[in-house]
Amino acid sequence: MSDDIHEIYAIRYGHHDRKSSENFIGSDPHDVLQPLDFYVWAVVGRSGPIILDTGFDAAMGKKRQREMIKPIDEGLKAIGIDPAEVRTIIVSHMHYDHVGNYDLFPRAHYHLQDCEMAYATGRCMCHTALRLPFEVDDVVAMVRKVFAGRVTFHDGEDEIVPGVTVHHIGGHSKGLQSVRVNTRRGQVVLAADAAHLYAHMESGRIFPITYNVAEVVEGYETLKKLASSPNHVVPGHDPLVLARYPAAKAGLEGWVVRLDVEPKS
Repeated sequence: MSDDIHEIYAIRYGHHDRKSSENFIGSDPHDVLQPLDFYVWAVVGRSGPIILDTGFDAAMGKKRQREMIKPIDEGLKAIGIDPAEVRTIIVSHMHYDHVGNYDLFPRAHYHLQDCEMAYATGRCMCHTALRLPFEVDDVVAMVRKVFAGRVTFHDGEDEIVPGVTVHHIGGHSKGLQSVRVNTRRGQVVLAADAAHLYAHMESGRIFPITYNVAEVVEGYETLKKLASSPNHVVPGHDPLVLARYPAAKAGLEGWVVRLDVEPKS
């Protein structure tokens, strides 16, 4: 394996049944069931595991009325990753479903966009509509990590390790960043919430929780440019990810899949 070639795993930890009308600004004419799944991602290479996002725990799932499928530490351990030994975490953005479980990673150093921290601690949080997807305890926990010397800030594009780069997209949250990973099948882009569903990118439509609509739709084009092909972009909440990619190993079907191999369709 070349030093900059990585494996990628998507770990499903939560689920939310909902109608398609809840997933698009302007509703959806079909108004069919279109659930969301919740994932964290593990990027594995010679530099050690890098975790993208840390999900929510059972208590937060109950508070937010989201189903917890399996705790994320179980998913990580299923592919041989001990959360207590993880040294690098990338935070796509600071919404409740991407930045919880921080106590599971006592040795980790976090990577975050400058403007996401400014957004989550600044004047925009005075407005109910904008602070809705944030949890104050999560934000305070990240501030504490800053003061403990456990956060590196990025301003736009940056390299975490060779073959893994972060890219500021914005849109859904002001400082949202996606991650490009060099794999044996090319450049795979973990969109996180730059695209919740394949349908968002394919139709050019927008998820209702949005800071800047223009950045969302421009972001779709950026994701495609960063990836080796549109087929190399992985959305952040689509149950179809589990159907399109193979299980990491036998027994992990519907739970942990490999993203660095060719999709089934």
